[in-house]
Amino acid sequence: MNFKSIFYGLAITLFVFNCSSSSDDDMTAQPDPDPDPTPTEKVTYNADIKSIISSNCTSCHGSTLSNNAPMSLTTYAQVSSYIDAILDRINRTGAGKMPVNGTLSTTQKNLIQKWKDDGLLEN
Repeated sequence: MNFKSIFYGLAITLFVFNCSSSSDDDMTAQPDPDPDPTPTEKVTYNADIKSIISSNCTSCHGSTLSNNAPMSLTTYAQVSSYIDAILDRINRTGAGKMPVNGTLSTTQKNLIQKWKDDGLLEN
């Protein structure tokens, strides 16, 4: 009977200690598997802005100006040099708002602003 009690006591003790962990591995902070799911890439003229300007601005601000447009916006140099005026006009809600026959989406406006903030990169 004594042997049986010692055996069961020892078995229970081993079971309890084997189920617990004395390791600090589970206490270590795990890195976030996806720390930034939407990386912020730099906005460039050729990749992002040129298509917005071509689709929305060059009907008046093309190489041949129309509708009293004061400047052409067909090249990187032209668009980057007039960026403050462009941002002013696309963000207006009343007189002087551009484009005249529509509006840019908030996403497009934000993209143009980010392009300026990123340093007006061409490529």
